[in-house]
Parts: sequence; structure tokens; C-alpha cells
Amino acid sequence: MKVKDTVTDFSTFNLAAPIAKAVAASGYATPTPIQRETIPLALNGRDVLGVAQTGTGKTAAFALPILNHLALNPKSLTRRSTRALVLAPTRELAGQIGESFASYGRNLRGSIATVFGGAPINRQIRLLDPGVDVLVATPGRLIDLIERKSLSLAAVEILVLDEADQMLDLGFIHALRRIVSLLPKERQTLFFSATMPKSIGELASQYLNDPARVSVAPAATTAERIDQRVMFVRQTDKQEALARILADPAVTRALVFTRTKHGADRVVKRLAAAGIEAAAIHGNKSQSQRERALSSFKSGRRSVLVATDIAARGIDIDDVSHVVNFEIPNVPEQYVHRIGRTARAGRAGFALSLVDESERGFLRDIERLTRGRIAVDGRSTGGEHPPPRPETAPARPPEARQPSGEARRRSRRGRGPRARAA
Repeated sequence: MKVKDTVTDFSTFNLAAPIAKAVAASGYATPTPIQRETIPLALNGRDVLGVAQTGTGKTAAFALPILNHLALNPKSLTRRSTRALVLAPTRELAGQIGESFASYGRNLRGSIATVFGGAPINRQIRLLDPGVDVLVATPGRLIDLIERKSLSLAAVEILVLDEADQMLDLGFIHALRRIVSLLPKERQTLFFSATMPKSIGELASQYLNDPARVSVAPAATTAERIDQRVMFVRQTDKQEALARILADPAVTRALVFTRTKHGADRVVKRLAAAGIEAAAIHGNKSQSQRERALSSFKSGRRSVLVATDIAARGIDIDDVSHVVNFEIPNVPEQYVHRIGRTARAGRAGFALSLVDESERGFLRDIERLTRGRIAVDGRSTGGEHPPPRPETAPARPPEARQPSGEARRRSRRGRGPRARAA
């Protein structure tokens, strides 16, 4: 579907006055392409499958229509129920979505709750007891609440899956099927993501009713404002190279990605030895530790945050100047989400990937997926540039790629601890 360029400001959507006032107070002027295309469809009650680059305003694209529906159709809440359910794969992303709903709905009387693992469940049970208009949740904690009979999904009118491709992978699909089975068949469903592999798109169609498919950029493309580079460097030299990169005055706020939790901790420790203070965020950290690390990064007390892919879809900070892939991901779609943490809200950004000889196969997969060759940084030390890599060859389907050890363990156990531990 082609984006409607005739929509030049938010007044075109005719949102309820309290919502329009909150949008203006938030400083929003011109809708982004995904907002221009999606909001009218969602306001009209259509199911939507939306694909857009990270940092392009997808949260407002579904939050504003939901709040508008609730404002124009007030209902008395029943105990332990919700009218709108938003599912997110990580605690950090769920928290951000909840904050956005609270901001856009600041002038409404509706109630908004956010629930995820790692936080006291009894407090969440009390929060849900009178019923809420909007519930933002991770799948694992949502099922916990349902099993305790602290929540019913029988009154849900709108379902949203944010980062739908990750929500539909093996880590969440079993939990998601159970959740969907408890929802009314008559409902509006909205799926959003920055990437939508064909196999996942086909699976998504099972949950959508005659959806409008919106794609404001080619699937899996990366933000145009990101200067992407690759540095070929031996694994043993990566830590020293990272310290040099982060010491550059141009690096004002950097997000560094590793593939493993222990790797993230190790990078933080070695950066400290080099005189660079950093914080780590990953699945082995407690909720309070994750919140403190993210808070220190957002506030600027620490200018470096080291993370696993748990943060690739859960950090929305406008002024991240650099993303550094200390280790590039072995699932190429994750690259798109990682580097999308920079160049947000119309800003420019820089993404640098440190690539060892053993990782060049992963790099080829990324370049096939994004349909472009990443420029080589002049500081490369890991040997000569390899022969030209095919730029247009089709990417291997997700099922053909070597999954991570964590993904294999999730698959063997069936249910997916990633969903349970969210």
C-alpha cells in the first residue's frame, strides 16, 4: 500500500480532542510514513500488518488509534479484564510502550497497566483487579496472571503484537497460541515489526482477518541516516579496538552488542580496566539491575551500555550516537534491530561492526538480507578485504540458518523459556 503523502499533520486524523492535545504537547507535528498510512486504517477498525524501520514511530501508529477507540466508546470495566492488549517480547520494550500510552492518554480517564516478569506479581495482581483499559505485557507474565485467575481476556477488543517477527518465532509461538485461544474471535488485530520474513508473514496471517498490509520501506532495510561500516579485526584484538573506538570524542553515547550474556559482562570488565565505565544489560540481570543500567545510560551518567539482543528491540533513546557490534549476530534480522537503536527521531547515526574471520559468513547473510554491501572501515586490521560478496543473492530462509544455542534449547523444551522469563 502506498503511503498517503496528503496527510501532513496529525489534525488530519480527527483524533479525540484530549488525545490531539497530548500529541501536540509531545511536540509531534508531521506524522511519519508508518503513522500516515496505518492510523487511518486502524481508526476504521481494520486489521493491519505493518512493517517499517526502527525508530519510525510504530508505537504511536497503534497507540493513538487504540486510545481514540477507547475515548469514543467508553465502557464500564469488569474486574480482572482489559479492553486492549499489547504484547511485547522484552521487559524494556513493554515498559517503553506503557510510558507512551500514558503520555498520549494523559488527558483521558482510562487506566493503563504494564506487567512483565522480574517484578512482584502480587502488586500486578492488585493493579489488574478492578480491570484496566490498556494492558501492555510480556507473554510469560501474562500467562502467569491468567493461570492465577487474576486476568481474563474475554473482553479484549484490540490485540497488538509489537516486534511481531520475534513474537512469532519459536521462543514465543507456543505462549502466543495459548493467549490467542483465550481472546474473542471478534476483535481488531495489529501487527508491527521492522522485519517480516516470508515464513513469519505467512504465520501472522493466521491471526489477522483480511489485514491491510503496510510497508513503508523494503522489508529488512536499515535506516537511511545510519552510516554503516565493518571493521575486520581478529577476535583477540577486538577489546583493544573497542576501547579505541569508544575513546573517540565523537562517540557521545554508544550501545555495544555482544552475542552472549557472559560476553557482555566480560566486555564491561575489560572496558573498566581501560578506564571506560560501562553498564551491562542482559537476561541474567535482575529487573532492578536492568532498570538501573538503562537509567544510567538514558541520563548520561554512563555513556556506554553493553547489551545482548534483549536490548535490540527495547531501547528508544534519541541520542545514541554509535552502535557497535562487538560480535555480529548470527541471525541477520537482528542486525537491523540492533543498528536501529541509533539514528532515531530523524537524527543521523553510526553503526560499526567488528568482524573476525570466523564471522564473515554471518556478515554475508546480513548483506544478503539488507541487499547492500557494508563499507569497510579504514581501521580494519584483520587481513585483506575478502573477494566481492554477492549483494543480491537471496538470503537463506530462517529455518536454514544455524540457530543460537539458546534458540536450540528453547526449541527442544517446546514452550520457550524466553517467553516465560520475559
